[in-house]
Amino acid sequence: MIQPGAKFKDNLQQLPSVSDLQRIDLIDAKGLVVASIENEPGKQGSLAVYQYLKQCFGTLDAKAAEHGLLVFAEHTVDARNRPGAHPNVDHLLGIVAGDGPLAIEIIVASL
Repeated sequence: MIQPGAKFKDNLQQLPSVSDLQRIDLIDAKGLVVASIENEPGKQGSLAVYQYLKQCFGTLDAKAAEHGLLVFAEHTVDARNRPGAHPNVDHLLGIVAGDGPLAIEIIVASL
């Protein structure tokens, strides 16, 4: 597990590549996909964080969400100040605030 620093860019460099991923789905306790993070420009940082959280914690519970917020660094501060501006950070904030845990399903890109 990494020790997150103050800058998201620096934290991101410590995470595994997402080049082989198509997307990540977040699934609630009822088995419903509540969010998908596609492997496209502007979302690859979030994709890397969620892949990393899956690898380290297995599920997205409060402990995993707290660590994820540290990894997102300055984006966490901005998300707290501007709800909705960073939806992938908002999921973590919700879980820390008491929302139920989510499963993280990794979908690998087909060749």
